[in-house]
Amino acid sequence: MERLKDLILFYSILSNIERNIGGARKLSDCSGRMDWPERDVYFFMESGENRTDSGIGLRIVRVGTHALGAGSGTKLWTRLSQHKGQANTGGGNHRGSIFRLLVGTALLRHHGYEQPTWGSGSTASAEVRADETAVEWEVSQIIGAMPFIWLAIKDDPGPASARAYIECNSIALLSNYKKAVLDPPSECWLGHDCDRERVREAGLWNQNHVNERYDPAFLDRLDRLVLESTQAT
Repeated sequence: MERLKDLILFYSILSNIERNIGGARKLSDCSGRMDWPERDVYFFMESGENRTDSGIGLRIVRVGTHALGAGSGTKLWTRLSQHKGQANTGGGNHRGSIFRLLVGTALLRHHGYEQPTWGSGSTASAEVRADETAVEWEVSQIIGAMPFIWLAIKDDPGPASARAYIECNSIALLSNYKKAVLDPPSECWLGHDCDRERVREAGLWNQNHVNERYDPAFLDRLDRLVLESTQAT
């Protein structure tokens, strides 16, 4: 299967990224005081979610980037901190992070919690936010424990950026949505309880690009970007 061969190559390239940055980090251990690149693509893994077809190790469960709008000034740590939540309270704002929203939705269904305001609206009152604090705290614990790696890519913000190209093709390659299942999620993966079909069927904490076909040439581009990043350090 071509997709399996490409998955094996993809993870081989990611192992070079992990080696170059000195190992995966957990978001709960990170802060804005660390030396972060300005822009990048990041790859989250999850404890207990192991590769079963493409090799040994943890599988990627979410791919993301930032500054995809022309002229956007969003930097890497700004985006990661939105996923992490507030260091002092363990809370967060799922309305500013689709990653948090998806994990929280699955968490609510898994435990049978009632939180009707979750995911409702782009903003919320202080009273509503206070009522959601317990769920936000649990989401922070879950995401904060996930190991992740990142690849610095120096390009201009925008939908035609190299980062956008790597992100969408990585998701499309990893996704099992409407495809032969490779490296399936474990039976206890929280994402099985998500209310979004694309998350459940893709086996990823992503919705966009899971139904798309990937361009195999992106692997060569990714490999070159890793080499360029290595040479720049």
